[in-house]
Amino acid sequence: MNFKALCLGMFCVFFFSHIYTPMPDNIEESWKVMALDAMAKLCTFMGICLENIGIMRYEEFISLIFRMDYTQPLSDEYITVMDTHFADVPVRLYLPKRKSETPRRAVIYLHGGAFCFGSFKQTAFDFLNRWTAHRLDAVVVGVDYRLAPEHHFPAQFEDGITAVKFFLQDKILNNYGVDPTRICISGDSSGGALAAAVTQQVQNDPEIKHKIKIQVLLYPGLQMIDTDLPSHRENEHGIILTRDITIKLVSLYFTKDEALPQAMRRNQHMPLESRHLFKFVNWSTLLPEKYRKNHVYAEPTLGRSTYSLPALMDNRASPLLASDSQLQNLPLTFILTCQYDILRDDGLMYVSRLRNAGVDVTHEHIEDGIHGALSYMTSPFYLHLGIRIKDMYTSWLDKNL
Repeated sequence: MNFKALCLGMFCVFFFSHIYTPMPDNIEESWKVMALDAMAKLCTFMGICLENIGIMRYEEFISLIFRMDYTQPLSDEYITVMDTHFADVPVRLYLPKRKSETPRRAVIYLHGGAFCFGSFKQTAFDFLNRWTAHRLDAVVVGVDYRLAPEHHFPAQFEDGITAVKFFLQDKILNNYGVDPTRICISGDSSGGALAAAVTQQVQNDPEIKHKIKIQVLLYPGLQMIDTDLPSHRENEHGIILTRDITIKLVSLYFTKDEALPQAMRRNQHMPLESRHLFKFVNWSTLLPEKYRKNHVYAEPTLGRSTYSLPALMDNRASPLLASDSQLQNLPLTFILTCQYDILRDDGLMYVSRLRNAGVDVTHEHIEDGIHGALSYMTSPFYLHLGIRIKDMYTSWLDKNL
């Protein structure tokens, strides 16, 4: 009996040590954030256990949880909501019912989810897009894209650019009453990466007639070539999103080969021919001093990988790898970063690179922010932080679009 109690006690200590994360002093609603973080880590723990015993893969288990939160396209007194397709890409449209004497603004939104999970059908994204359409009296398009690991890069980018190019056709814009000079592309997390990559493509493609007026990137992940940034070190066991899970999911974006995440954890996943790209993500020069702190920059070890993945060097996957000449054509940009976020430094470096290229950038840094805060705007997972970010996002859109 004592032995069983000892084993149970040891298991409990092991279990809680895996799901407990100390909260920084400045976190608002810290008890709620702690509970949400524990739930996220509990789901991760269960998913990895199920994967290790061969029942299902981790990402399959997490996808099941995400799908429990999907909504139907329900219209209300202000907005008509419908699911349709642009070409063969699923989209959800939010169309204001009030008649307008002039063409409306439009927002195209690409959801986050680490390229592996999520949909415009999620309660939080449906709420955000519905709110945006009502607040701005704008047409809003939520875009779904094929997900990893069933579909690897560049499927997600291809779906994003396909939907945007379809929408930018004159006949489609006229059909929905959209002003072609007042269109925004937005996205959060991995959706922010897709939004950045799609905007780069649209602005630099001479065959695309209508361009983007503004882009909004909310706590975006913008590069995969350096996995040892200060924000990676500081948030290795971070709130909601840890370094290990980030690497696991990002690697699935490219391949199911377990060699990639193993190499990424050591920051030894890039080939020798990628050396010239590191000037674009050199945090020792691109990060403000406040975020460099006492961290020491070390160049990643190159040429150790035994596989060939050219996609790792593709700026459609890592928008931070775009050249200065590609960045110069980008529109007015809003970037939001969060202090307690492993992806923080990607956004900060993109702010520096865009400003160096002459792009007008508004940057908001949330000192008590955590990754994925927009997912927590509705009951039962309500955080004031999510509402704050939603209000900052829509207010900036209203002033600048």
